[in-house]
Parts: sequence; structure tokens; C-alpha cells
Amino acid sequence: MLSVEGLEVRYAHRDGALRAVDGVDLTVGRGETVGLVGESGCGKSTLGKAILRLVEPIGGRVAIDGVDVAGLKGDRLLAFRRRVQFVFQDPYASLNPRRTIGEILDGALAVHRLGDRPTRRHRVREILDRVGLPADAVDRLPHEFSGGQRQRIGIARALVLSPDLIVLDEPVSALDVSIQAQILNLLVDLKREFGLAYLFVSHDLSVVRYIADRVLVMYLGRIVECADHHVLFGEPRHPYTRALVDAVPLPDPRRPRAAIVAGDIPSAARPPSGCRFHPRCPLAIGRCADEVPSMREIAPGHAVACHLA
Repeated sequence: MLSVEGLEVRYAHRDGALRAVDGVDLTVGRGETVGLVGESGCGKSTLGKAILRLVEPIGGRVAIDGVDVAGLKGDRLLAFRRRVQFVFQDPYASLNPRRTIGEILDGALAVHRLGDRPTRRHRVREILDRVGLPADAVDRLPHEFSGGQRQRIGIARALVLSPDLIVLDEPVSALDVSIQAQILNLLVDLKREFGLAYLFVSHDLSVVRYIADRVLVMYLGRIVECADHHVLFGEPRHPYTRALVDAVPLPDPRRPRAAIVAGDIPSAARPPSGCRFHPRCPLAIGRCADEVPSMREIAPGHAVACHLA
């Protein structure tokens, strides 16, 4: 359903152009949940926003059912954004503090010209009930809700337009663990009920392991590994993926402490030559510093950008 090819996003930087997203390819099928993981600052959120053109890419192609999004304008762009919605990381900053929840959700329907006022009002109440919020939420302001409730409102705002795909940018990172579980279970139920597809952005591998069907690992603007979630967490083949998986804390005092990856993350304005992970990689050889590894399939559905995989 969603196809991204060679996507590039640059930001102005004092040291030159910062390569936030640098030639990313990915696909999301109907009803599929694709997890996107990596350290903070690797470009995950920018990639999600570029797919919806909330930030404009400078290169590459984003297509929905084969239609290039870059050429869409006016009503055609509006129709695309109805099909692909976004849930932001901060469940408070993403809501207008001066508008009631009913006005926020009704505003989305009004922009897309979906029904008259009574029809929209009924739809808003229906969706709020589906995400577990009380009927009187329509007349209340965002500050009157807890963090978990506000994230439910963000999900409702995306869901009210009946999208096919939702990009979720760290949707549970600001929530307590017990509330995280509630929101994740809600997302699983909604996916099953409405046939949704998700691009789930997170740095929390345990969350991604629970919800994702397939996982992409991103490092410094590029995808370095892609596999089914069982395979990726059971047999990670890229050294960076192995480091991420090993760093997940487990409640077992007998488990050896994970090895810490040496060095700091390089600047995306001045990325290393060759493989971008080679300055920190314990397995790096001379070829890694000189030659950019291509993404190659090492098993059905399992691709890695590493010379040694």
C-alpha cells in the first residue's frame, strides 16, 4: 500500500546540510504493522513526517497504491492525508489547548468535508467511545485529561477520518508503563477491527517486539536491517542491531551485562565514509571505511546493509 524509495530529507546546519534521512526505502502492506527503531536522532520521526509531507523531502519517492505523493495538490493531497494519518509523540503539545475535544475532532471532519454538523457530532462521540473516553469528553479541554487519555484523543483524531495507514511517532514513550500497555492493546484492537496498517516509530525495542509484524532498524539516516520481528530479535545480523537487542534490560541477574558500543554517534552533517557504523563497530574491516554496504537479502524477507553479514 505504501512504498518509499530513496527518500532524502536535509536540514540547514552550521556545518552544512544535515542528512536527516538519506536514501531510505521501505514498504508497508495493508493491515501490516512495521516497526521503525533506532537511537534518538537517527531520523525516525523525520522519516515519518516526510511520508505525509509534513516536512518536504528533497529527493526520492513516496507512493500510496502506486500514486506519487509529491505531485499531489489541493483536493488530491487532502484525500491522501485522509488515508494516511499521524499520531504525535507529545499527547499534549499536539492538541490545541483552547479548543474542546469535540471541536478538535470535528475540525478534522470539517476540513475533509465529511458530513453535516449533526453527522460529524455523532461520529466524534462514536470514536471517543471506541478509544475508551467518556461521552462528556467532547465539551472538555485537553488540560483536563491525563497523559494516557490525551494520547487516546490523539489516536481518536487520526481514527475519526477512517484512514488506511497511521504513522505513530513514539506514541507511548511519554506514558507510564501500565498506561503504555493499555494504549498498545488499544492499537492492536483497532488494527484488527478497522483493518489498519501502522508505521510504528519507537526507540523502545520491547514495545516494537510486542506490536510489530516486521521491523526496520535505522542508523544515522539509513536503514541497516529489515526482517520479521521474530527473526530480527532472535537472529540480528547487523552489528548495530545486535547492540540494540543486547542493550534491552532483562530481569535476570545471571545474564551478563551487555557490551557498550564504543564512541559517540557521528554528526549527520558530517557522516563517516563507507558504512556509517564502522567507527563504532567492533567487527569493522578496512572495506567498511571505504565502501557503502548495499542492502542485500541474506534470507527470505531478511535484508542487511553490512559487508560481513
